[in-house]
Amino acid sequence: MKEILVLYYSHRGSVRALAEHVAQGVHQVPGVGARVRTVPKVSTVCEAVEDDIPASGPPYVEPRDLQECSGLALGSPTRFGNIAAPLKYFLDGLAADWVNGTLAGKPAAVFTSTASLHGGQEATLLSMMLPLLHHGMLIVGLPYSEVELNTTRSGGTPYGASHVAGPDGNPELSLEEIRLAVALGRRLAQSAVRLARPL
Repeated sequence: MKEILVLYYSHRGSVRALAEHVAQGVHQVPGVGARVRTVPKVSTVCEAVEDDIPASGPPYVEPRDLQECSGLALGSPTRFGNIAAPLKYFLDGLAADWVNGTLAGKPAAVFTSTASLHGGQEATLLSMMLPLLHHGMLIVGLPYSEVELNTTRSGGTPYGASHVAGPDGNPELSLEEIRLAVALGRRLAQSAVRLARPL
């Protein structure tokens, strides 16, 4: 079975909710499963470290998760139109994978959450694509054949799935946001299957 690595960092639960629906979409494609992983927080105190196993939720990502995956869905909350520090810290440590081409030729997709409608969703999604392109990954987005892109009044972009959490950080997704996250996972899994076929 092929596996899509759904890797995210979530501060208040919104990105985690998106990750769960992206994984649901992955599971809709026969022969493909989702491996959901997260990254630890980055401490401002040099001596502080996170436990090896998180108290709740999926386990932390390991090098073999990248090596074994057939595709990658990457999720982060927005930090001023950019990737959150914990996920950026993880990505910055992938020099050996870049040199070895661990992710080259594999499909990738991105997803995010913001507090406001114009809070930098598209900038964050685009900034997450940059390291993936440097790794030689093939970016999968959402086409306008996904009708929710035309009807959503909250999250959802052609660059990837997204959620508008509001100033209180509400992780409850709208119906359009859910459908677009599921569609993104499904498209990513379908792309992994197609790319694995011999020419």
